[in-house]
Amino acid sequence: MTTVHIIDVESGNLRSLVNAIESLGYKAKLIRSADDPELAAAEVLMLPGVGNFGHFVDNLTSRKLEKPIRDYIASGKPIMGICVGLQTFFKGSEESPKSQGLGFLDLNLTKFDSSNKPVPAIGWNTCTPQEKLFGIDPCNRYYFVHSYAALLDEDSKKALSSASWNVAVAKYGSEEYVAAIAKDNIFATQFHPEKSGHAGLAILKSFIEQNHPTIQHSAQENALLLNDYSNYGLSRRIIACLDVRANDQGDLVVTKGDQYDVREKEEGGNVRNLGKPVEMAKNYYEQGADEVTFLNITSFRDCPLSDTPMLDVLKMAAKSVFVPLTVGGGIKDITDVDGKLVPALQVATLYFQSGADKVSIGTDAVYAAEKYYELGERGDGTSPIETISKSYGAQAVVISVDPKRVYVDGPESTKNKTFKTKFPNGKGQEWCWYQCTIKGGRESRDIGVWEVTRACEALGAGEVLLNCIDKDGSNSGYDLELIEHAKDAVSIPVIASSGAGSPKHFEEAFEKTRADACLGAGMFHRGEYTVADVKKHLLNTGYKVRMD
Repeated sequence: MTTVHIIDVESGNLRSLVNAIESLGYKAKLIRSADDPELAAAEVLMLPGVGNFGHFVDNLTSRKLEKPIRDYIASGKPIMGICVGLQTFFKGSEESPKSQGLGFLDLNLTKFDSSNKPVPAIGWNTCTPQEKLFGIDPCNRYYFVHSYAALLDEDSKKALSSASWNVAVAKYGSEEYVAAIAKDNIFATQFHPEKSGHAGLAILKSFIEQNHPTIQHSAQENALLLNDYSNYGLSRRIIACLDVRANDQGDLVVTKGDQYDVREKEEGGNVRNLGKPVEMAKNYYEQGADEVTFLNITSFRDCPLSDTPMLDVLKMAAKSVFVPLTVGGGIKDITDVDGKLVPALQVATLYFQSGADKVSIGTDAVYAAEKYYELGERGDGTSPIETISKSYGAQAVVISVDPKRVYVDGPESTKNKTFKTKFPNGKGQEWCWYQCTIKGGRESRDIGVWEVTRACEALGAGEVLLNCIDKDGSNSGYDLELIEHAKDAVSIPVIASSGAGSPKHFEEAFEKTRADACLGAGMFHRGEYTVADVKKHLLNTGYKVRMD
């Protein structure tokens, strides 16, 4: 049986890559040290990385892995880079000017233009190889999550061509960039094949077996898919969310409530039990969910380091769910049972090692925003957002906000950002703002969604999960004004959440707002609609979606 060796410098979620390789029938082994004798003996090597370019390449250098990797490449045996692993083959990156890559490609990486589109680029995109390239199919979509890329112009294209690199090109908005490269025994992808569903698993299999299958599509199929750059080239993301908590019997269950009340309506009602989290996550993956989010809605009362049931949920889900996994709840500095202070970065690392690709920060995101303004609109480097994004990159940090609408007489009535609504209240008040809450909606703070999201973006967050207490459990559709309010505030992607009750509501959000993704929960859990139902509806109404 083939063994695939994986370089591990503790950069992101490698569990999913291991699981993907093992699901294909191969063995996977991590290499953490240059002294590991198996590095020289490896027959297939992978170099995966997530997050900050400098953090990754500097770790390769400090662990003295650079020379063994160069020696391995010189031996002619196959090596595959993934995400930052691809970027490492380039000379350097604007993200970390003082850090040097391996320099196999004489180009530097630069940041996407965020003036006309959300950055990081998070979602499912197509890419086109120059020639057969390990089964990369221009009609399939693959999962990308990055802020920096090897942007292409005519000069760089000529340089890569003259150096005999086979390049797969993707496009984000008007910017073309390197999605994959290959030359001799080197192959690398900017996208995550281990998070790209069946299409990504096929690429991993082709690389391990060193096979370049022929891909054939009609000219009409290619033209239809490759010429569509609505939504900047990304398909519309549909996310399934599972609120997970312990019930009264101590079992972890998926639950759902109305305005965050998850108990049955009768007096003394039990926690609403809609199913087992691992089984439901797998079901949503098979239905075509582009991402799965676990929100551990009671973890703020407990110590995540001892929350082994939730960690087990992640580990088990990652074995059969090959799309991105996000986990929220308890991502903060904590004091463990022995009285030792455990930083949020260590808590997040534990979740990443268990299978998460992103962590979602709620209450502490609001605290961080308040402190940001107290310090004169700057961070001090200690918030969970700052410490986690510094190590793992902005794309690994989601902030989850739980706001509620507050009507006021006018902008002068509050220090927070207001807007004039199309839906005045019973008192005739036409101005409102969205007040952020913490601790599962039980406590309100004098700070709005506009202020919190802007501060968290400045601190290093890469995405906003935009909930809405007023809409939660209503099945009446998303709060469209709230979505646009948040989109006006930030340039990072915004996920619409709370209120979806039918496929039409997803269409409405994409049609009437600039939502970057839409999240559903109760309507999926109750079996009223499937993820596939939503995608078919969107496809029939003219939206591009990934159909895996």
